[in-house]
Amino acid sequence: MIPQDRIRNFCIIAHIDHGKSTLADRLLEKTGTVDKREMQEQVLDQMDLERERGITIKLAPVRMKYVKDGKEYTLNLIDTPGHVDFSYEVSRSLAAVEGAVLLVDATQGVQAQTLANLYLALDQDLEIIPVLNKIDLPNADIVARKKELMALIGCKDEDVISVSAKTGENVEELLDRVVNKVPAPEGRDVEATRALVFDSYYDDYKGVVAYVRVIDGALRKRNQMKMMASKTTAEVLDVGALTPGFSSTDVLGTGQIGYVVTGLKDIKGCRVGDTMTLSSSGDIKALEGYKEVKPMVYAGIFPQEGDDYSALRDAMDRLKLNDASLNYEPEQSPALGFGFRAGFLGMLHLEILKERLEREFGLFLVVTVPSVAYNVYARGSDDPILVKSPLDLPDAGHIDRIEEPWAKLDIITPVEYIGGVMTFTQERHGVYKNTEYLSEGRAILKYEIPLSSLIVDFYDKLKSTSSGFASMNYEVFEYRTADIVRLDIVVAEDPIEALATFTYSDEAHQAGKRILKTLKESIPRQQFVIKLQAAVGGKIVAGDRLSALRKDVTAKLYGGDVSRKRKLLDKQKKGKKRMMAMGKGKVQIPSEAYLNVLKR
Repeated sequence: MIPQDRIRNFCIIAHIDHGKSTLADRLLEKTGTVDKREMQEQVLDQMDLERERGITIKLAPVRMKYVKDGKEYTLNLIDTPGHVDFSYEVSRSLAAVEGAVLLVDATQGVQAQTLANLYLALDQDLEIIPVLNKIDLPNADIVARKKELMALIGCKDEDVISVSAKTGENVEELLDRVVNKVPAPEGRDVEATRALVFDSYYDDYKGVVAYVRVIDGALRKRNQMKMMASKTTAEVLDVGALTPGFSSTDVLGTGQIGYVVTGLKDIKGCRVGDTMTLSSSGDIKALEGYKEVKPMVYAGIFPQEGDDYSALRDAMDRLKLNDASLNYEPEQSPALGFGFRAGFLGMLHLEILKERLEREFGLFLVVTVPSVAYNVYARGSDDPILVKSPLDLPDAGHIDRIEEPWAKLDIITPVEYIGGVMTFTQERHGVYKNTEYLSEGRAILKYEIPLSSLIVDFYDKLKSTSSGFASMNYEVFEYRTADIVRLDIVVAEDPIEALATFTYSDEAHQAGKRILKTLKESIPRQQFVIKLQAAVGGKIVAGDRLSALRKDVTAKLYGGDVSRKRKLLDKQKKGKKRMMAMGKGKVQIPSEAYLNVLKR
């Protein structure tokens, strides 16, 4: 068993694209954990999606061995995501370690997510090791970036390590610093075993596999383990470390991070944040776990084929095990059949989940327009109803008021883009609070803004306004009264429920026009004119029409008198008249049309 004073548990936190996964690659290479011939970029990013997009979506634990001054140390590293939508993964990682490497890109400096992740780490009282990355790039400004880091965490110049994750420069100095600065795990090697489940996933052959941090005691193969919250019991089939593949050991001791194969087939039995103990441990106090994460964005997820509903339900259950921030409940739509109303932390989270469902489980899905959840107060009632879908909004005559969530928004931007960023944020109903200056040429703009203005394409537009230099972070802090209405979309006089959205009443006309324009480009033309309308209540606020497709009935003619052509055209005209008399046609809306509206 590994001596407790030789264990170091740490994670890497940073903004998107500051080089976390590349630094993790170099650490694995320097410690000899992965052979040179097996080395590839982003070793710890196991999903194809992560590699294609160049982002980390899932936290990834790995164990390394490092020799310093003739002593061998065990280093447990957790690589974390950088995007704001996956901050729950970061907070779970931080609860399992004693130290954090705060990584900052020497070309870009401190960004919004750097600050957000730093505050999360300080809340957990972790040892922070400041590191500047990408010092090999010609535009790296090491002196200015060091000053920023020193001002941010109050450290000295010599505390900041400058590394290049690409070339491996100074990475060994970082490993030395981790051994010297990160405290060894506290905990007692006693009978009352307690381990924190910080991640898990489902394997068809092994059942539920849990990633745990052992706080007290030890877990061994063939132990009878018990989950304290769900009261599930099972025999431990295997324990071990991730190096990065599964490496089985006899025991997982105090302070260690590793995996436990539970063999459980019931996915609900082993939840993230639960405490794993032994059936023989008696009455012990459960670990604190994690605070419940609140979804920010809600969208309906439906299978394109009704028969796929049970496959979608199983897929959602499995992904919930692997993605603890996902919330969902069954929903039925007259237009789309049975599906789920799911809650996400943001639009990237929604996009990634949809892509994972399609790739990993082979499903074809329709996703409805996303919205935030509103508190709706009925007349004469003090208790709010939480409305997540536009279809659940009561009739306007019964509503006293509607409250929407507001967020505190921090935008870090170079000074020359402040004007453009401020104009854009105010267009999105942002309320300016103040400006703080980080260093020469960079500022933090602080705003309060409705969450509905942030969720869909705010980040993309912010990037284009600032030529890609600005970064943002937000957190919801309160609900405020808002003038919200439901916008219904009517195609060929049929209301399309999946396209109903919430909007501000003064923006209903613009929102309706925008959706109708998208639909006009997405719906295939028919033999009849298709009326497209947007309505609030019973009032039409925008309208358009898709002209009829004219079949070329004269194509088969190859000459002769003009009266033959006339005869065919008159016959077509009569047919069209008869079709009009029969009433409206039925329009099948393709799933791309839903997605195009979804993307604004």
